[in-house]
Amino acid sequence: MTPAAEPAQPRPAAAVPSSSYRLQLQPGFTLRDATAAVPYLAALGVSHLHLSPLLEAVPGSTHGYDTVDHTRISEQLGGEPALRALAAEAHRHGLRLIADVVPNHMAVPAPERLNRPLWQVLRDGPDSPYAHWFDIDWTAQPGPADAPGRGRVLLPLLGDRLGAVLDRLTVDGDTLRYHEHELPLRPGTAGLPLEELLARQWYRLAWWRLARTELNYRRFFTVNELIALRAEDPEVFAATHAVLLALHADGVLDGFRIDHPDGLADPRGYLRRLADATGGAYVVVEKILTGEERLPEDWPVAGTTGYDALRRIDGVLLDHAGACRLAGAYESFLHGGPVRDLCADPHPAVAEARRGRADMTGPDGELAAEVERLVRIALRIGAAEPAHADHAPGQLRAALGRLLTGYPAYRPYARPGEAVPAASARQLRAALDDSADPTDRLVAALALGELGRGADKDEFCARFAQTAAAVAAKGVEDTAFYRWNALPGLNEVGGEPARPGLHPAEFHDWCRAQERTWPHGMTVVSTHDTKRSADARARLAVLAERPDAWAAEVDAWSTAAGPAAPGLDRDADWLLWHTLVAAWPIDPDRLVSALLKAVREAKLHTSWTTPDPRYERALEQRARSVHGNPGLLPRVEGAVHALAPYARANTLAAALLHLTVPGVPDLYQGSEEPLYTLVDPDNRGVVDLGALAVRLTDAAAPRPGDLAREKLHLTATALHLRRSRPLGSYRPLPAAGTAADHLLAFARGADVVTAVTRLPYGLERAGGWRDTVLELPAGGPWTDELTGRGFPAGAVPVAELLTALPVALLTRRG
Repeated sequence: MTPAAEPAQPRPAAAVPSSSYRLQLQPGFTLRDATAAVPYLAALGVSHLHLSPLLEAVPGSTHGYDTVDHTRISEQLGGEPALRALAAEAHRHGLRLIADVVPNHMAVPAPERLNRPLWQVLRDGPDSPYAHWFDIDWTAQPGPADAPGRGRVLLPLLGDRLGAVLDRLTVDGDTLRYHEHELPLRPGTAGLPLEELLARQWYRLAWWRLARTELNYRRFFTVNELIALRAEDPEVFAATHAVLLALHADGVLDGFRIDHPDGLADPRGYLRRLADATGGAYVVVEKILTGEERLPEDWPVAGTTGYDALRRIDGVLLDHAGACRLAGAYESFLHGGPVRDLCADPHPAVAEARRGRADMTGPDGELAAEVERLVRIALRIGAAEPAHADHAPGQLRAALGRLLTGYPAYRPYARPGEAVPAASARQLRAALDDSADPTDRLVAALALGELGRGADKDEFCARFAQTAAAVAAKGVEDTAFYRWNALPGLNEVGGEPARPGLHPAEFHDWCRAQERTWPHGMTVVSTHDTKRSADARARLAVLAERPDAWAAEVDAWSTAAGPAAPGLDRDADWLLWHTLVAAWPIDPDRLVSALLKAVREAKLHTSWTTPDPRYERALEQRARSVHGNPGLLPRVEGAVHALAPYARANTLAAALLHLTVPGVPDLYQGSEEPLYTLVDPDNRGVVDLGALAVRLTDAAAPRPGDLAREKLHLTATALHLRRSRPLGSYRPLPAAGTAADHLLAFARGADVVTAVTRLPYGLERAGGWRDTVLELPAGGPWTDELTGRGFPAGAVPVAELLTALPVALLTRRG
């Protein structure tokens, strides 16, 4: 295992992909369909297929993150024979497989018998051999009537209070039924009267609304239907990973993407165990890095799944000053008053993030049950050690709320018995403003593992970290990022709406740092979790270059749409117009679906748990009316058409940066052509890879105005370049001249140069490239692989270099 003090070592070059291609497996696109697509994906130029979760999931699952059986490859995807056939076909074409692994949780399915380990726990309680699999606090609920001190599991699956639905509960042999739910009966209780029978089970059936405050099993975020596993237990790890590890040993799988490691009690321990079990396979982690947060150096992984790259690639192609102006226009649109540049602290997006976190942890917050679990642990510590006693539950609850609200990263990485990471300690205490309050200090010290060892102290430290991750994900990404919509394209996982744009020098610094520290981590621009695909964001980025004109257009469109229904806020209009532009052409059903998800996640006027039918109906009517408004629809189409030349430049620039910066580019299915998708499930549909294969055959032939052909040709060209040679060390190449700030260029070694246009609207307004030149490194001549045109070494006019395309990928032979 890698010692704690040493950074993880890079994987051997032979184990590192040159690129990967994410396939969303589902009943509509099975392993057999993936096998049929292998020749196309090999022709495209990727080295690895990146498969969504493979183990048996809830029937009909379109994502696979709801595992019910770790002992087999999903039969609805084709089973293990189909996976082996896919691997064989991939190997014949020189490709390998990476699999998505879900170590944090399993499904609580309906019927529950589909999850056999959970079924046995519900039947046999804490005596079940599977009781240690699941992260259940047996002390939080009184046990059955004949064993009240042993606890039971709260199952919040009833549509109403228990008394209101008793007549819908039926007993069938050894099974209790409620609608589609089937629950095991504790042995010896089947013949009891219903109320006595319920009181004798190892689970307590409850109204679904009680989950917020009384749930006693850890979930995936706030999803009651996903119960957390204790992957830190060696036996649980072995049982839940046996099939995947055997497939790796057989050469079927070559690497792994680890879903949500921040949910694990001990991410480093888990990753070390995985590294030991695989002999150091290629592994990346879905670790979200916020602000200046860094991936822990003692994790034995290749890097993250790439959201940190997404933020930098989008950032360097965004106009910082224009984004600040557009944020001010948004505030003016909502509240009136003059437009002002809005990038100074305190920033509204930061305040919104704090409110989102606070909403999660309040007395009625969606994560109140998780906070209560921490309170119970702290009270046990106080009861055992007088030095930590007499902190009232309310005081502990308030201190935890302050700490979880103010903590700026996903989670601290304190480990009991080890020195506290300096960044974690600094961030935790800053979250409490270095409070002198005794309860604040106690909670912070427990969270950092500073008060010594012991079962409860160790548990508090781990559970605080797990809870912090859930608060960050739900409070920021799934709440605040749907509330503050000034620049919706910034509201992606790991995004920082309060810090829009990135100076080229900062971009270069990040690339060089990645090359030094995590050269084989993934990079992404679109994923199955992005709220807007890269090309949708490329359109929205243009709006930041013309903030005043766009704000006027938004105001005009709102006026043209007519008065909104009472109660429908101005933010709904702002989001509506941005969504139309981002995803155009978009039919009414797709539009309504995305908007309804956004307002429910925002939880201001309606929500998933407390929907407001009147508000949602008004929003739907507003959205659908656009397509029936003959005066408005042409304006929307016209605006998208006017943005197209600049969005094209952004699309191609982002694609080429993604494919040539340090790291392993992971392409999302279908994104080799322009993809204008929105939040899931919109972005998880089946892609016609057969049609893409046909178009790939003539993608290199120029066809002016065909962005799909341009992007496909660029993607295939860059992917084949990566497969044919390792890209060398990263070196910025500064341009010189009037428009130098609009060119981003760098060399990869001595024989590859990337050059892309940034801020294309501003470039055109300023008069184009004019005298701007790029100094191509000596030793030419150079060839643009995208156009076939040749250039000598030395100063090349950028207007000549980028005459056909807004980007260039140059190579030097010999």
